[in-house]
Amino acid sequence: MASNRRRLAVVAGGAGLALVLAACGGGGDDDTSDGGGDSGGGTAEDIDCAAYDEFGDLEGTSVSIYTSIVEPEQTQQEMSYDAFEECTGVTVDYEGSREFEAQLLVRIQAGNTPDIAYMPQPGLLNTIVSDYPDEVVEAPEATVANVDEFFSEDWKEYGSVDGTFYAAPLGANAKSFVWYNPAAFADAGYEIPETWDELLELSETIATEQEVLPWCVGFESGDATGWPGTDWIEDVVLRTAGPEVYDQWYKHEIPFNDPQIVDAFDEAGQILKNPDYVNAGLGGVDSIATTAWDQAGTGVLDGTCWMYRMANFYATQWPEGTEVGSDGDVYAFYLPGDGESQPMLGGGEFVLAFDDRPEVQAFQTYLASADWANQKAIATPDGGWISANNGLDVNNLATEFDQDAAAILADEETVFRFDGSDLMPGEVGAGTFWTGMVNWVTGSSTQEVTDQIENSWP
Repeated sequence: MASNRRRLAVVAGGAGLALVLAACGGGGDDDTSDGGGDSGGGTAEDIDCAAYDEFGDLEGTSVSIYTSIVEPEQTQQEMSYDAFEECTGVTVDYEGSREFEAQLLVRIQAGNTPDIAYMPQPGLLNTIVSDYPDEVVEAPEATVANVDEFFSEDWKEYGSVDGTFYAAPLGANAKSFVWYNPAAFADAGYEIPETWDELLELSETIATEQEVLPWCVGFESGDATGWPGTDWIEDVVLRTAGPEVYDQWYKHEIPFNDPQIVDAFDEAGQILKNPDYVNAGLGGVDSIATTAWDQAGTGVLDGTCWMYRMANFYATQWPEGTEVGSDGDVYAFYLPGDGESQPMLGGGEFVLAFDDRPEVQAFQTYLASADWANQKAIATPDGGWISANNGLDVNNLATEFDQDAAAILADEETVFRFDGSDLMPGEVGAGTFWTGMVNWVTGSSTQEVTDQIENSWP
């Protein structure tokens, strides 16, 4: 069956969202409306199933996936598996959950593991491999070969524990962005800030001149509540203390409550704990803890706030019909630093297997290939997804925003650092750091929070 040639319709229609990164050298026509590359709006592509012969006859088998990736991205994920399912006969059973981090550990302890889990935190990966070594499976040789070919050594290292490789990279994201309303900025005469100090000055100007507060913020995310706050702190550590201190921090070569980290918390607090700046249209500072991250930014669109700091994937969260672009309803600028260096906070998912059946290994290998990366790009016609896979044709990415974000990740001038909380031990990065951010915006002092997190370090 796998040797037969089949025709698989891959619809990449719909207007691509053109978003040029103003502060990062992005370019392109703001009116771009095609899907990019060979995917063309509404076209069908021939899928040569000979490319799947390496996996053998897997007709009638299934693979279960457990992940934190939920709608609307879930539909795009499932579409990207169509070619694999069509050509191999494997059925992929997808389960997305907003309580993934907590529930995965419960399922492991109960002996109810999925075949594959998409791990969004290398630190949690390390915890699971260390605490449940008999439950996890090392990546097969074919997967290793794909990772060696298509990813940098750093990305392979993120999926390794004590020198053993378990989990191949999947998607990537770039987090250092601020969403805003271009028309509102233009009407008020505001310019995009190019330094952190200019960002603070802009915040003060808006707070003084406008009836609407400058920032909207949301930390709520079910069992993962608090993670957007850790992104804020990590971005500021990169900008105030620098990448070397950042590395020492997440590796615990300096304590979590090191004075440089305390200073970064307080610097972020000039925005996040300032009642004159937040939480626009949502309540006081403490409302940050209960405002859902995926809804918090809508104030930029309806005029109840001016700015929302969130990653590139927020492009998928705007209401249907929202025009994203420099002349559109919403747009994003690079979260500035010192005006000279270009630090970029990012993250991604990693494919960890709990079973070594042939169909599981085949799917794990496919997800580490350039074939899958390009299928995923084609299956995401509205944008909001990128990958560090160097076999990805950036022309298949739907928008100028995605293309530029991917280019930033590949730019040698970019000082890229993986999400620090994701690299920390799971009980810290996906535990006390998350809860600490909630405590911080609801009244606890910086010193209390950083001391508590430091004392929790295993």
